[in-house]
Amino acid sequence: MKTPLILASSSPFRQQILKKLNLPFSSFSPDVDESHLCDESPDKLVSRLSVLKAKAANDKFKEGLVIGSDQVAVHDGKILGKPHTKENAIKQLQSFSGNKVKFLTGLCLYDIATNRYEVLVEPFNVHFKKLTLAQIEAYCDAETPYQCAGSFKSEGLGICLFEKLEGSDPNSLIGLPLIRLTELLARFDVDVLLSQQKSMQVS
Repeated sequence: MKTPLILASSSPFRQQILKKLNLPFSSFSPDVDESHLCDESPDKLVSRLSVLKAKAANDKFKEGLVIGSDQVAVHDGKILGKPHTKENAIKQLQSFSGNKVKFLTGLCLYDIATNRYEVLVEPFNVHFKKLTLAQIEAYCDAETPYQCAGSFKSEGLGICLFEKLEGSDPNSLIGLPLIRLTELLARFDVDVLLSQQKSMQVS
């Protein structure tokens, strides 16, 4: 890639996912207020925050294609973000027990040089098992998922909470839908597979 690829996230999980594409990239932590606006729908919230996170790169970089992403859980028509505390995580997981929860992941690709960006929202449904309070507390103690939307880490023990998963890309549940990202990169003239070939020729 001629244009640097930048991930607007300090999440080690998103970084691990992006490494699957075998493209060089740098990352930074965007300083963005994640509060939702009055009467803002879940789709508009994750779209707006994804764009804000991507554009935060303007303060640190002069050029690059920036990946911004944000995720929320939606249950009973309510937007649920990060629980931040064990008490809130337990309440979230108790409400999810035996129910379906929709996760919405916003994804933005932003070109610093041209100020052009594309943004989309990827849905993913999670069907939770019926969970006891003891199971929920044990899970929270084991993984402390207090900075994760939905109060779980699907890449770890969180998988034990689920009965069934529904979605086109399991990576989206961790916060970075790679299938859709490759589509966005193609719109910015970046073919991930051909980039591998060019990388091999350079090395």
